[in-house]
Amino acid sequence: MATQKYPIGIQTFSKIIEEGFTYVDKTNLIANLLKEGQYIFLSRPRRFGKSLLLSTIHAYFDGRRDLFKGLAIDNMDMDWTPTPVLHFDFNPEDYSQKDGLISLLNRLLCQYEKHYNITEIADTLSGRFSLLIRKAVESTGRKVAILVDEYDKPLLGLEENPELFEKNQALLKGFFSNLKSMDQYIRFAMLTGVARFSKVSIFSDLNNLNDISMYEQYQEICGWTEEELSTNFKIGIEELAKKRRETPKETLDELRNYYDGYLFSDEGKRLYNPYSVLKALYSKTIKPYWFESATPTFLVKKIKKSGIDPGALNGESQSYSNLIAVGIGSDNVTALMFQSGYLTIDSYDPRRQRYILRFPNREVEIGFAENLLPLYVPSTKKPDSPFSLHKFQDDLFDGNPEAFMKRLETLVKDLPGEDHRESTYRAITYLLCVLSGTEAQAERHSYKGRSDLEVLTPDFIYVFEFKYNKSVREAIDQIQERDYAGRYALDKRTVYLVRANFDEKKDERQLTYEIIKAQY
Repeated sequence: MATQKYPIGIQTFSKIIEEGFTYVDKTNLIANLLKEGQYIFLSRPRRFGKSLLLSTIHAYFDGRRDLFKGLAIDNMDMDWTPTPVLHFDFNPEDYSQKDGLISLLNRLLCQYEKHYNITEIADTLSGRFSLLIRKAVESTGRKVAILVDEYDKPLLGLEENPELFEKNQALLKGFFSNLKSMDQYIRFAMLTGVARFSKVSIFSDLNNLNDISMYEQYQEICGWTEEELSTNFKIGIEELAKKRRETPKETLDELRNYYDGYLFSDEGKRLYNPYSVLKALYSKTIKPYWFESATPTFLVKKIKKSGIDPGALNGESQSYSNLIAVGIGSDNVTALMFQSGYLTIDSYDPRRQRYILRFPNREVEIGFAENLLPLYVPSTKKPDSPFSLHKFQDDLFDGNPEAFMKRLETLVKDLPGEDHRESTYRAITYLLCVLSGTEAQAERHSYKGRSDLEVLTPDFIYVFEFKYNKSVREAIDQIQERDYAGRYALDKRTVYLVRANFDEKKDERQLTYEIIKAQY
């Protein structure tokens, strides 16, 4: 049994503290936030600790100083007088049902109206909310704290139901419309969510809402730094290392490879996904966990529909305004992926004022590929299929590029649908390599250009160059002239150069290719 208690799925601060679960102390940042701000918005990916953050703030406003004993905030100059809290959690409801949002808001308002003995009921949801705020202040003599968890949950996932999306958006806008006029009654308000896309429309009247999502001083308020992981979960890392028959350092390296890498500001320390780390330490198995509860259905469909090459998403650049202001119907898939956590900041170019993005870690890249590939090639999920991932994986790890390309050639001919684009074939090859457990890097830069795809296994390296309705000869010339494989001249692994051309003609679809073993 594990000697540490891991709070997997536990988002209530008091339960974590009272029942002895491991808590990573973020209360110094929480204290600063409470002192500095009044209306706060924070965007972070799913399963990143937003609900626990709000629960911790709730416990502070409840005056539960006993829960904070030994934590950073306990030694800070804070006002621990209890404050009335109105906490709206949008997580539990099924919003694919047309009355899901109204049902949740009614249920939450009824609970608070009963608590404050409110008998007069306003005609509208926003009116009831305003009355509730005033009554809470009148009955306690203290201004209220308003906490809104996952405000955008009633909107995400409704990409294919625009009528319900617009209905829920209008309901949310109406519900929050009076907040600004209630300013005299509000001590603190904080709203969290995944996406910022509805901020302008839903919170247009709340123009003093401070979006701290990309502030460096609050970069670490959710998620864990490597120092926090190593300090708080030293025993768990040692136990996992023992199970894996390796040193704790080797285990930490693999945890970093799978779960680290998130950055939400120009600078700062990169962060681990808490949910996935806890699952890995508890189960003593490192594998993708995040997509068990955060499958990006609407995103993967948008990727395929847009024709974007998923392998080329690493290295995409965006301005700040693009990253924070996109709509659910937007064509800016890259920005949607950033807001949802499927891409993160790799670096920032201050001269051009642009952010360079990438997949944060192995877990996200694998999970994203697993959800995207079946939209192109359903048969890869079938173990008895000649196109199963296991067979492609064996080809790459056994150093058999001829078998890999022959299998790919047959796959291309059997693809469902018509009028595929070049990006379709490039995407399929990239996704197959990622899911085969290789290190796959699309559009990798060199001193003479950038290769289409480089794939690394423990014993073999493959450098791919693709053409579309052209010729293998053009691919050969380009890969040789630009010396894409030159970076591996001193590598002991065998290097194969793979040149391919996809032909999309009216009567047939075919792949021609040539494979050369590099000589150095």
